[in-house]
Amino acid sequence: MSSESVKTFSSLETPGYVGFANLPNQVHRKSVKKGFEFTLMVVGESGLGKSTLVDSLFLTDLYSERVIPDAVEKAKQTVKLDASTVEIEERGVKLRLTVVDTPGYGDAIDNHDSFRAIIQYIDDQFERYLRDESGLNRRNIVDNRIHCCFYFISPFGHSLKPLDIEFMKQLHNKVNIVPVIAKADCLTKKEVLRLKKKIMEEIEANGIKIYPLPDCDSDEDDDYKEQVRQLKEAVPFAVCGANTLLEVKGRKVRGRQYPWGVIEVENPEHCDFIKLRTMLITHMQDLQEVTQEVHYENYRSERLAKGAPKKPVEGGAAPSASSNEKDRILLEKEAELRRMQEMLAKMQAQMQQTQNQ
Repeated sequence: MSSESVKTFSSLETPGYVGFANLPNQVHRKSVKKGFEFTLMVVGESGLGKSTLVDSLFLTDLYSERVIPDAVEKAKQTVKLDASTVEIEERGVKLRLTVVDTPGYGDAIDNHDSFRAIIQYIDDQFERYLRDESGLNRRNIVDNRIHCCFYFISPFGHSLKPLDIEFMKQLHNKVNIVPVIAKADCLTKKEVLRLKKKIMEEIEANGIKIYPLPDCDSDEDDDYKEQVRQLKEAVPFAVCGANTLLEVKGRKVRGRQYPWGVIEVENPEHCDFIKLRTMLITHMQDLQEVTQEVHYENYRSERLAKGAPKKPVEGGAAPSASSNEKDRILLEKEAELRRMQEMLAKMQAQMQQTQNQ
């Protein structure tokens, strides 16, 4: 039996330079070349400025063709899910952004069932990912799982509504929830602070788990630590969006014009827009990791536990639902294997033809 000994050397003890300190640069270059995928869900009542905020955050025009329903249509409207995908490129970095909007949420007289469609959509994306992951062609899986959910809270109430509390309770184990106070320019600074405090108290009292910003490592620089501290203090983010360019003291700003002055969207003194965008961009990777390692793993373990063969009943017969599911998965894999064999045969035939020429 052989024993292995492991020696640890520091770069100070050994002369020369190997070069593996550049590994993070390789990973970064590969990621940038491949591009990033991110799916954001926005949930809230109509008229809270969800679409405007998303367009402001990513400098896009996702909703140019949307038709706004009138009051009669709204009364009959049920919750729909509307996914829009846009490819954004900035300084050579590509982002495939999918925004899932939820028109009709909270607009009905009786809203007790309004989040069922949203839960179903999130579960459907997990199920699709699980199926693709279990298939043969695992290299080209498109990740449509919801990585973050902006939950818009009305600025006109004094706290959370029962619907807000129930929604977050139903979804906090499935998605990263980031609470957002909409149209914050309707409130004074004191009112914003009071509402933030009240919302956080209610979130804690109801045992709701919102997305926790990760703590800083001890070796991070002081500026980054201060930025994270400010972001944590700002939750829930009080924001307002605008896509109109206005001129203020000789400079162009995006904002809203009022008789008493201009609200600048990107001015941290006016609202938390910049903090929300900073949180989303700097923690985009962490939001994806939490989705993968916590929310998806929870779904996967529950799903596999339900789909696993149950103990045989007396007489040795296993439940038919389980065997049917296994047969379906097996047929799907066989069909996929046939398709890949056909593709391989075609490629070999083309290569043979090219060689003969």
